[in-house]
Amino acid sequence: MAKRKEFIIRPDKRGVWWDLLLYVPTVIILMLIGLKLWYSGKEGWGYLLEFLATFFAFVGGNRIATRLQLTGKSPVKVTVDKQAVLVDLKKGEQVALVKNVKFFSDYAGRSFAVSGIDSRGEKKSYVFHKGQFTLEDEYKSALSALRVFA
Repeated sequence: MAKRKEFIIRPDKRGVWWDLLLYVPTVIILMLIGLKLWYSGKEGWGYLLEFLATFFAFVGGNRIATRLQLTGKSPVKVTVDKQAVLVDLKKGEQVALVKNVKFFSDYAGRSFAVSGIDSRGEKKSYVFHKGQFTLEDEYKSALSALRVFA
């Protein structure tokens, strides 16, 4: 890779619908079954299912908020260089992943992740979805640029 490549990340409204279709029914069903078990005398199983419902609600909410770039820690731009991956966050901060940078891609080709240690020594990781890129060619270009860190 000879030069820096920059990729603008935008909100993925289409992908949010898939997340809503996945997480909302899961959370509702887990809560209802947990309540049923709680009131039928099986409190242990009720606790477990209510915990799982809460966990999935937090995970799904975070995933949706990040996909829509509602949080300050949501990435808005990624710059790939030979030595580092720079991630610009919505709140104006720039994180430089400079050490132990790793690239992970899913088998379906719909998302990828980048993790590493920033200049302050903190471990950071970011997930990017195909719908957050303007064009499919831009997504493929980001994949090929980041494969250096695989």
